[in-house]
Amino acid sequence: MVAILEAESKLTERYQTTVPESVRRALRLGKRDKIRFTIRPDGDVVLTRALQTEGEDPVMGHFLNFLAHDIATHPERLASIDASLIHRIKSLVGDSEIDLSAPLSAEDE
Repeated sequence: MVAILEAESKLTERYQTTVPESVRRALRLGKRDKIRFTIRPDGDVVLTRALQTEGEDPVMGHFLNFLAHDIATHPERLASIDASLIHRIKSLVGDSEIDLSAPLSAEDE
């Protein structure tokens, strides 16, 4: 197999490394994405993007990356929640209790 791209990376003292930008682009990797190492019988190691495990929301990772980037880029946009907002939220929802683990009814789906 002919190599299309070669890149090097150095291990830190804690055995950590940075995936080079060219490899991240080729695998379409983003922050917090998972990678898989496959060691072949001849000793070659193949690095691939790990498939999403069941139960993971495919959009949530992108949304969290967006939030992290926005917070890092614009920290001035962060605002604390004051007591008046908490009071307003409580007045809107009252004493409603929601079981997030309960299955949706046919009407709600």
